[in-house]
Amino acid sequence: MTTLAARLAPLLPDRLIGAAARLVYPRFEPELARLDELCPPGCGTAVDVGGWYGPWTRRLSRRARRVVTVEPVPRLARLLTSAAPANVRVVQAAASDHPGTARLWLPAGDEGERGVSSLVRRDIHARALDVRCVTLDGLGLTDVGFIKIDVDGNEPAVLRGASGLLVRDRPALFVELESRIQPIPPVVDLLAGLGYAGWVRPAGTWLPLDPAVLEAHQARTSHVASKGLLRRVLPFAGPRYVNSVLFLPDGRRPGGPVGHHRPTVGAVRDDGPHVLREAPRPRPR
Repeated sequence: MTTLAARLAPLLPDRLIGAAARLVYPRFEPELARLDELCPPGCGTAVDVGGWYGPWTRRLSRRARRVVTVEPVPRLARLLTSAAPANVRVVQAAASDHPGTARLWLPAGDEGERGVSSLVRRDIHARALDVRCVTLDGLGLTDVGFIKIDVDGNEPAVLRGASGLLVRDRPALFVELESRIQPIPPVVDLLAGLGYAGWVRPAGTWLPLDPAVLEAHQARTSHVASKGLLRRVLPFAGPRYVNSVLFLPDGRRPGGPVGHHRPTVGAVRDDGPHVLREAPRPRPR
């Protein structure tokens, strides 16, 4: 479905669209406003895979000493480069599990503004362009403390192409996982094999990831995903669609309440928050 933002984008200057996207995006993905709980203090290098208009890149540049943003859409990569802070390096390429070239798929009439381009073709895609592919392991990155990955279905390949630095640097990962695009358990299993565990924050508390619960939530709220960015950030816009997971290695926990007590795994309700399950209390005799 063509969104309002997608229809307006060709009529407005790219810089204006980018500024608006960076302004409203923390309402769309509220974890972005809590980088202190995702990106470790003293982070040397942060990586933004799938930069789009740069909402993550801009905020990461204030927290990490260096930011590397990987964006395959030429128009978006040029915009990111022209507006990037001094500590940001933009790589115009698609991250994958091997270098070379590949076909990047986009919807008809889309120049990247919808943020749904991918190396994995879906029914929304109608045209393709050839792009350079890189692996994160091949970029010569050092002291990596945080990686955000949002590539609409190519997340497993990105992670395979970063296995070396994941073992070496043990960064925190913030990964988009959508069951309507691909099953969630294979990515969770891949990262579990590297010593990573997932966490979600649908409301006020970080809770351990249960892939089955997240998939069930996404099935119930899949109609929300079809709405454009603007409709999803308006007040009283309805339930939140949770589709990003924080992965931490070696028993690490997110900041905030999780650092003080062990949470109980709960269910993602249609209105967004988890409902904590308590053990039933015995009835008095």
